[in-house]
Amino acid sequence: MLQTQPKTDPWVGLTRFTPARIALGRAGASWRTETLLAFRLAHAQARDAVWRPFDPNTVQHQLQQLGYDTVSLSTKTQSRAEFLKRPDLGRSLSEESRQFLKQNLTAWAGRHLAVLVSDGLSSLAAETQAAPVLAKLFPLLAQAGWTMFPVFVVPYARVKLQDEIGALLGAQNALALLGERPGLGSPDSLGAYLTWQPRPDKTDADRNCVSNIRPEGLAPAEAAQKLAQLLFHSQEQRCSGISLKESPRSAIH
Repeated sequence: MLQTQPKTDPWVGLTRFTPARIALGRAGASWRTETLLAFRLAHAQARDAVWRPFDPNTVQHQLQQLGYDTVSLSTKTQSRAEFLKRPDLGRSLSEESRQFLKQNLTAWAGRHLAVLVSDGLSSLAAETQAAPVLAKLFPLLAQAGWTMFPVFVVPYARVKLQDEIGALLGAQNALALLGERPGLGSPDSLGAYLTWQPRPDKTDADRNCVSNIRPEGLAPAEAAQKLAQLLFHSQEQRCSGISLKESPRSAIH
């Protein structure tokens, strides 16, 4: 009796180049058992990333070990559940934190960049990617003569909080590093958002975003290079967001 070899699915070879769910195959009209289990695991990891408690002390310790000053701030959000239901509360500082920044304004005045780090929608991303990004970014900026405020570690923050912090401090630029909404397979992805002359009337059109920062996506060292270039261009052109134009020549020498 002749033995026939099963036909090879031509799509299978593409799985070497992407983690996307392609060439999954079927068992009859259904997914294969291993495919279904892998999907459920990825979904559970994404949900866990959203609800996982954030430990700001971990981030502060990592940054302090690198020699950077940190400051702990808070938003008007009181809990994780409230943060997810009320995005507006994560866009504003608590009154205590506002007063703290005002009290220290004189000591910090005139610096180029204010950075905030928050869990956003993935505490795992903030705890694993933020410090490696800043460890590569800050030396690039320092070489160009930039000065930085202490890194503000703020649980339950939304992107727009950088506008309030930057405006209170009179910062020339603001950078927010927050955990991104987890995808199915990327529960630890960090997003970086930068704004020139942050103030309350800024919108998302005034920001630039670098996303998918993680070892399996845009590596932290590469993200730092990109962020430095964007910040240098932003400073030179005195704008950010859709108005910012990247020159063909790299801003990093």
